[in-house]
Amino acid sequence: MTEAPRTGATVSRGAEATLREGDWWGFPVLIKDREAKGYRPKEFDDRLRKERIRTEARLLLEARRAGVRTPLVYDVDMAHARIILERLPGPTLKEILEAPDADRATLERAVREFGRVLGRLHAAGISHGDLTSSNVLFPEGPGGPPALLDLSMGSRQPGVEELGIDLHLVEEDFKSLVPQSEALLRAFREGYAEGNPQGHTAVVARAKEIRGRVRYA
Repeated sequence: MTEAPRTGATVSRGAEATLREGDWWGFPVLIKDREAKGYRPKEFDDRLRKERIRTEARLLLEARRAGVRTPLVYDVDMAHARIILERLPGPTLKEILEAPDADRATLERAVREFGRVLGRLHAAGISHGDLTSSNVLFPEGPGGPPALLDLSMGSRQPGVEELGIDLHLVEEDFKSLVPQSEALLRAFREGYAEGNPQGHTAVVARAKEIRGRVRYA
């Protein structure tokens, strides 16, 4: 029998979902609700919300099987388009990059580890789909391995275009957060090549192509 979680503070409210802190059977959790949208036909809206919850839960599980840390999925409530996730501690990569006292060696190590984890995800045939530094968490701090959050826009067995988009989003995010980001991008790409040794060349080339298309659009 599924127990309704006790909800707490709202963590974020996006266009498609609301994320709240909560408690479920004594575990600290995050409760993600894909709320109904009145502008969509009800039957279509119900199907879409359930499909996205199901996809996210499946990809989180498959990513863990590939050796990529993600929040544990505690429960999936299809009737309410809700997923209950482990609430992980630690700073996001965005917070690490923006910390005023962060030294270069710490930053390069963190982004290299992130690159390695993303490479492992891609090598397993999974794209993230909405990859920014806010969706990367370091539960043990910047010296530990990262966890990837929110795979709700990801896909299984993506084409090289989708993988290239993941890389392009990361690189654009780094450039917006960190002036003189070339050393960090180099460390990230090195980690990515280690995590995805067979496929990294094609994905990096596609990311470069996407960057050119965006620049001249």
